[in-house]
Amino acid sequence: MRNPILNTLCMLVMTIWPAAGTDRDLPAASQRFASSTTTETPDFQKHVVPLLGRLGCNGRACHGSFQGQGGLQLSLFGYDFQMDHRSLTADQISADEARIDRQHPERSLILRKPSLQVEHAGGQRFRVDSWEHHLLRRWIESGASNIQSTRDLSHLEVEPDEIIFRSDSQPLALKVTAVWADGSREDVTPLCRYRTNNDSVAVVDENGRVTSAGPGDSHVVAFYDNGVIAVPVLRPFRESTHAGPQTASAPEICDIDSLVIAKLNKLGIRPSGLCTDAEFLRRVSIDLTGTLPTPDEVMRFIADPALDKRDHKVSELLQRPAYAAWWANKLCDFTGCNPTQQAELGQETSQQWYMWIYRRLRRNTPFDELVRGIVLARGRDEGQSYDEYTAQTSAYFRDNGPDDFAERETMPHYWTRRSMEKPEEAAQAFAQNFLGVRLQCAQCHKHPFAPWTQSDFQQFSGFFEQVQFGVPPDAQDRYRSLAKQVGLNVRRTSGEPIRNETLRHARKGRTIPWRELYISHREEPQTLSLLRSGTVTLEENDDPRQPIMNWMADPTNPWFARAIVNRIWAGYFHIGIVDPPDDLNPANPPSNPELLDWLVRGFVDNNFDLQWLHRQIVTSNTYQRSWKPNETNRDDRRNFSRAIPRRLPAEVVYDSIKQALAATDRLDEAQTDLTRRAIGHLSMRLAGTHAMKVFGKPDRAVNCDCERVNSPSLLQAVFLQNDPLVDQFLESSGWLVEVAARAASREEIDRNQLIETAWLRTVSRQPTAAELSRAARHLDESGSLTEGLRDLLWSLINTKEFILVK
Repeated sequence: MRNPILNTLCMLVMTIWPAAGTDRDLPAASQRFASSTTTETPDFQKHVVPLLGRLGCNGRACHGSFQGQGGLQLSLFGYDFQMDHRSLTADQISADEARIDRQHPERSLILRKPSLQVEHAGGQRFRVDSWEHHLLRRWIESGASNIQSTRDLSHLEVEPDEIIFRSDSQPLALKVTAVWADGSREDVTPLCRYRTNNDSVAVVDENGRVTSAGPGDSHVVAFYDNGVIAVPVLRPFRESTHAGPQTASAPEICDIDSLVIAKLNKLGIRPSGLCTDAEFLRRVSIDLTGTLPTPDEVMRFIADPALDKRDHKVSELLQRPAYAAWWANKLCDFTGCNPTQQAELGQETSQQWYMWIYRRLRRNTPFDELVRGIVLARGRDEGQSYDEYTAQTSAYFRDNGPDDFAERETMPHYWTRRSMEKPEEAAQAFAQNFLGVRLQCAQCHKHPFAPWTQSDFQQFSGFFEQVQFGVPPDAQDRYRSLAKQVGLNVRRTSGEPIRNETLRHARKGRTIPWRELYISHREEPQTLSLLRSGTVTLEENDDPRQPIMNWMADPTNPWFARAIVNRIWAGYFHIGIVDPPDDLNPANPPSNPELLDWLVRGFVDNNFDLQWLHRQIVTSNTYQRSWKPNETNRDDRRNFSRAIPRRLPAEVVYDSIKQALAATDRLDEAQTDLTRRAIGHLSMRLAGTHAMKVFGKPDRAVNCDCERVNSPSLLQAVFLQNDPLVDQFLESSGWLVEVAARAASREEIDRNQLIETAWLRTVSRQPTAAELSRAARHLDESGSLTEGLRDLLWSLINTKEFILVK
C-alpha cells in the first residue's frame, strides 16, 4: 500500500506543477520563487534569460551592446543561449570574484551587482531576498546548467485580449501565458518585457500593469523568449457619443464601412459626412491615375444626376492608361527600380522595368502572377541558347523596329542591381519588397520587436546564394568571342558591363555580348527555413526562388497579400492599417485587424485582382468621407473617420502644373500622353531633378517605403512661388497663349468664364461668388487680360487647395 503522506505530496506537486499538455498553467515565477526555501530548478531558456531581458541586462545600452559592459557581453535581447551561458559561467574575474560561484552562490557577482551589494554602473535591478534574487540563486545552486537543446515556443496568450478604458478606469494588470510546443503552459507575466505603442493613450509598467493616459487607441506589446503579442487598448474620445449608422441620404454602406464604423463606435467617434462630387472627382482622379480631371470632366460629373455615377467613374478611371502608369510607378517604388543601382544601362533597363509592370497592370494581370514574373526571372527563356538570348536582348535596343521588352515572360532587372549581389542584401530587399517584413536587425541579432533571429536571417539568405548575374560557365567561350567582335575588353569571368560604345553596335542591329541572370549549381542538397513557415530541401539544380514563390502565393501566407493590400490602402489614406506600411510584425499590429483580414481574404479569393482591391476601397463611404472634422473625430488620424488632407505626390505636382496650363485642345493629350508625364516614361529621367527631390520623390536607394515624403515643407512653397521651372511653365502656357490670341483678335471674351476655367483647371471646382468677384477685380486692374490671368493661375497654383488632396 502506498504511503498516504507521499500520496499527498504528489498531489500537491501536481497541483503546483501540472504535467505537460494539461489545461492548467504553471504559476508565475514571481510566486514560485517568492520564498528562499524553494527547491525548483529554474530553466536557463525559460526563466534566466527572459529575466535578464526584463531587467535590461541584455539591452543595447548594457551588456547586450557589441562591446558589452564591465567585461560581460550578452547577446542582444537574449537570442544566443549558448553565448550567454558561456559569458555568465566564464572563469573567475579575480581570485575572490566570479560572476557565477557554484560553491558559494551568494558570492556570485550576478547576484551582488544588480542588488548593489557591490558597485554596479547599471544601478539596482532587484533587491536581496526578492523573487528575482531567489530565482538566479537557485539556478546557481542547481549547477547553473545550460539547456541541452533550444525549446520551441508555440505562442503567447494574453488576458484580457482587449482593454477598453473609461475616463475613471483604474489600472489593469495583464496576464501573459507561454504555450510551448510540447503543450506545457506557464504564466510568464513577470518575465516579459512590455512596451506601449503610444504613451499618450496608455502606459505600461514593468509588471504589465496598464494605465490609461488619454483618449484614442493603441497597443500594449509583451515580449517573451521568441514570442510577441499585442493587446489593443482603447479609450473613447466621447464616451456618450456613438458613431451609429450614416445619414439616410448616404449610399448603402459596404463591408469596409461596417468594419470601420464598428471600430469608431468603440471610440465614440462619429464619422464625417460624404465629400462633394467635385471633391470626390479630384481625389479619386489623383489617387487612381495621378491625374487632375479636365474642366469639362468636372462639369459633366457635377451635372450628372445618376445616383451611381461615382461607381461608374471609378470603373472608367481603372481602364485609363494613366491608372496603369501611376500604379506602375508606385510598384517601382515598392520593388526598388533605381537607375543608379542597375549593374548596367541604368536608364534603359529601369524604363524596361517600368514598362514591363505597366503592361501587366493595363491587362490587370493577377498580382501573384506579376510578382512571379519578377521573382522567377532568368536571362534566358526556357530552352533558349546563349546565342538566341544575346540576339533577343540586343534586339530590344536597336534603333529600327526594336523588340518589345515588356512582352517578355519575366523581368530580370530586379535581380541585376548592385544592391542584390550579396545574399544577405538580397534577403533584406526581398523580404521588404514583397513581404513588408524588415529583416535588417536580424542580420546581427534577434529582432527586438519581431520573432526573427540571426539564424532565421541566415536561413532565408541561403535561398539567394545561387542567384547570379554574369556569364554562366556554358557561355564563357561564346561571350568572349562576341566581345572580341565589338571591341569589348573582358577582364573578368563574370563579364563586363555594357557601355555606350558597345551599345552603339546593338542600336545598329548587331548582336553584342550580354551578361545574364542565372542560377548556379548547388554543391549538395540543403534544407532551409522560410521565416519559420516551414522548411524546404533544395536539390543541386533547383531554383531556390521557386519554393519561395509557391509559399508567397499560398492563400495562407501571412505576409505576401497582406503587404500589398496594406500598401495600396496607405496610398489612399496616407496611413496604412498597419503603419508604417512596410513593417508587418507582431509588435506593430493593425489598427483594424478585422478590416485588414477582410480585404486580404477578398483579394486572395478574387485571384489577386488589383482592380478589385482598388474598386472596393474607392467606392466605399470610408474613402469618400469629407475632410471636414466634427467635434468627435478632430483628433483621429488612424481610424479613417474622415479624409486627412495629403500633399500631392511629387510626380503629380509636376504633371498637374503642366496640365493646368495646357492649351484647350491639348488638355486630353496632357492628361493621357504618358511619354511626356512624370508618372510615365519621364519618371526615371526626372527622378534626380530638383523638383522631384523638393516634393519627396524617392531615390529607391534603400528598402523603405518611408523614402517617399508626402509632407508639406517651406521649400515646396518657395519652389512654387519662385522656381524658374514654374515661371517657364507659365510663360509657355498654351492656354495663356490661346487667350492672348483671342484678345488680340478683339474676340469678345467672357471674363467670368475664364475665371471659372482657371479654378476648374487647378482646383477642380467652380469658384465661389466671393472668389469670382475678387478675381474679376484683379483682371480689371491688370495691365492686360493675359497678365492678370497669369497672376491668377500663379496664385491658384500656390494655394493649399491645389497642392493638397482633400
